Amino acid sequence: MGGVAGFSACSLLALSRLGHAKGAGQPGHPVAQNSSPSIQAASMSDSAMGDAITPMGPMPTSARWAYILDSTTNTVLLSRNAEERMPPSSLTKMMTAYVVFAFLASGRIRMEQTFPVSHKAWRMEGSRMFVPLGSSVSVEDLIRGMLIQSGNDACVVLAEGIAGSEERFVTLMNEAARRIGLHNSHFMNVTGLPADGHYMCARDVAVLAQHLIHDFSRYYHFFGEKEFTFNHIRQGNRNVLVDKGLADGLKTGHTDAGGFGLCASSERNGNRIIVAINGTSSTNERAHEGERLMSWAFSSFETVKFLSRGQVVEPKAAVWMGEHRSVALAVAEDVSLTIPVGWSSKVQISVDYPSPIAAPIVAGQKSGHVSAGLPGQPRVYSPLYAVEAVAELGVVGRLMARFGHAPE
Repeated sequence: MGGVAGFSACSLLALSRLGHAKGAGQPGHPVAQNSSPSIQAASMSDSAMGDAITPMGPMPTSARWAYILDSTTNTVLLSRNAEERMPPSSLTKMMTAYVVFAFLASGRIRMEQTFPVSHKAWRMEGSRMFVPLGSSVSVEDLIRGMLIQSGNDACVVLAEGIAGSEERFVTLMNEAARRIGLHNSHFMNVTGLPADGHYMCARDVAVLAQHLIHDFSRYYHFFGEKEFTFNHIRQGNRNVLVDKGLADGLKTGHTDAGGFGLCASSERNGNRIIVAINGTSSTNERAHEGERLMSWAFSSFETVKFLSRGQVVEPKAAVWMGEHRSVALAVAEDVSLTIPVGWSSKVQISVDYPSPIAAPIVAGQKSGHVSAGLPGQPRVYSPLYAVEAVAELGVVGRLMARFGHAPE
């Protein structure tokens, strides 16, 4: 992914300048916008036919739930039933890991610290790292057992060691989930074993992955390790995309109710893609669909920079009662979009500011915004600022301006 589209290249974008004065030339009348000035909308609606929705139109997927995010620009590339509650199975362990990493980052626990193995942990069903009853295991080994071997026993040992009980640790998980914006998730245990009231949605899985990568980058490598041996038992990473070198993390899961799920992430050419799917019918289908969707995301989209930080987009914005009649406006940050390959000419860019802008104006003063996006898709916004200061006219100058003799 990559590329730059020139601002003046009319063949690449449609530019509209908004901000014409309203009401007898009075200052500060903003132009109405249909879109709210947020950085980027976070989701798309799903097709009634069940196909996944993409910016290019419907696309079939064997996953019942799916969500693909370009994490670099926070752009949704694909969505199917992404807000629907689903059984997350061992994808839950990503949330367990988030809380464990938070305790490590704050210094409240240490990698070399050991936690005792309780009878409850030792008796856990499902995937295990096979911790011996009555032993003590280091936090570092438990993390590997949880993320590489998907050990339910490792999760319980960590929960009891940190919070005193699995129940108290689950409270911490739900608190953290609300804090980072997982709006459709609720946890009843640390493992993902079936339980009433235990659910996530595909969007939340991807957002959680995004937070794990960003908030705790120093620990992210655990998700990408290909094997781990504990208690003389060697187990490989269950994420086939990691094993094949197509992803650098994160996690897989399976229950009868939720089917086979996967969350995987990879970075290429400066862009990071996160794929979250669930509800496939087998380990083979999960691996095939995860690989197909990851490849599709990287090959079908590119990130194009349309405007650079500091670039002047309005050279002569009108000024009201100032020593100069106009001021140049520039964008405060780069404006980049992740779009289907070859769609640069469809991008529309709008410049919106109150006109005229009332003096005095301070250099760097925020004066509107620029927005960019494909028709019918969420838009990206960047503030506009005044390039230079414009002083207010004095008493005589203001009188002259009112009689039509304002200075140039």
